[in-house]
Amino acid sequence: MTAESTVPSPGGRPRAADHGFTTVPPVSSGSPVSVMPPREAVGGFAFPSGRRPFVHRVRHVRRPSRLPLPAVDIGAALAGGALALPWPHPLPLALLVLAVLRLNAHASLYRVASTPAVPALLDELPAVCARIAVGWCALAALLAAYSPQHALDARALLLGCAVQSLVSCAGRGVVHGHRRRALQRRPRAALVVGRTVDAQRVAAAFLRQPGCGVRPVGVVADEASDGEGLPVLTTGEEVQRALIQNGVQDVLAVAPSGWTEQAALLRVLGESGCAVWEVRAESSAHGRSDRLAGFACRRLPLGRRYGSAGKRLLDVLVSGSLLVLVSPVLLVCAVVLRAVDGPGVVFRQERIGKDGRPFTLLKFRTHRPVDAHEAATRWSVANEHEMFWFCRFLRRTSLDELLQLWNVFWGDMSLVGPRPERPFFVGQFSQTYPGYAARHRMRTGITGLAQINGLRGDTSIEDRCRFDNAYIDDWSLWQDVCILARTAVSLVRPTGS
Repeated sequence: MTAESTVPSPGGRPRAADHGFTTVPPVSSGSPVSVMPPREAVGGFAFPSGRRPFVHRVRHVRRPSRLPLPAVDIGAALAGGALALPWPHPLPLALLVLAVLRLNAHASLYRVASTPAVPALLDELPAVCARIAVGWCALAALLAAYSPQHALDARALLLGCAVQSLVSCAGRGVVHGHRRRALQRRPRAALVVGRTVDAQRVAAAFLRQPGCGVRPVGVVADEASDGEGLPVLTTGEEVQRALIQNGVQDVLAVAPSGWTEQAALLRVLGESGCAVWEVRAESSAHGRSDRLAGFACRRLPLGRRYGSAGKRLLDVLVSGSLLVLVSPVLLVCAVVLRAVDGPGVVFRQERIGKDGRPFTLLKFRTHRPVDAHEAATRWSVANEHEMFWFCRFLRRTSLDELLQLWNVFWGDMSLVGPRPERPFFVGQFSQTYPGYAARHRMRTGITGLAQINGLRGDTSIEDRCRFDNAYIDDWSLWQDVCILARTAVSLVRPTGS
């Protein structure tokens, strides 16, 4: 958990005055998104106002089905088993089919959408045959252990492996050939993002390799070029028009020539349904990666649907259980706080949540701002006002944050996510720190990756943005569980916030 009321030192998050910020009247709860820079304003591009850019507007293109390859492997296993097994029993056949399907799925041999290009049969041949051999050896071992009278001899074992390998490779060759011809007839349209010179060079290389399945239709850059090549798109309106008219499915971000400078643009393109690929333009590439037109490439984790049903279920179960368990603690805190510091136990404040929507955050009040204007626009100091001992205790132990479990239970927040902020500061930070507005792709949280890495209180907003966006890009339910566990451990030895 983290507090929202400390002024960082010069080495941490700058004070508002350090950037020439001026206080403004607090924004009413009815129009909070006006304090945020438009979601369309990403990078150096300004998308047409009044519409969400790209999202749900990309023309749907049918992707290849995942069923043909598993069907081929099932047929191959049945053919091999029918010829090699000495007796017609369905159990060994079923075990053989399940073993081969599981092994091939684990090796990503059914992953048809990893890259637009279709894999070559000869590249898959060792992996396919090796897993067929493993499946048959496992079946022979099981039969020898549990049904010795039906044990397979060496001839049956070799015959089964050979027949299944032959049928599987032949079937895969047919499927891959059909997909390759379909890609050559209708390649996937793509935009190339990067510096104009590098992007044009990469686009030309892809156009010279139509078999890769990707056809660049435009280059996205900050400045136009008078040279030959694909049209250079320099405005959000041009990018949006190209996306819709060409049914763009892929985005090629040329690295390291500057795609990181267009991170916000790439996120919007990813959210539109495009697959965003980092393409290494230099000749050498480090590590194992996919290949497109001879370039090393990897898919960037952009455009995923964050906050699955599993995450929401975890929020409801944990927050509901904790509310029941800590209700006596909440009651005691409320009674003591009312006795030592007067009425107004619960502090309510407008914060910005997912997609820029406002909500009312709940906390135990530990100090009283001068007025609503100060509460909305000033980053107050922990000991700015004389606080009672019990208020300091609530802050030091983070007990003042427990009421946010109600925000989680009702769906305004999540247990884990970027910390929410007031509308005034969201507007300022979104314009000052790249990537800050992108934190609102996911529900805000009580704790997060930034907080467990020490980014609480007197710390850098830029560092928090980086950790928050890394958490969203790499999100998984297990990561949420780990962050909650580390937060619980940190609360055992409170250091204050």
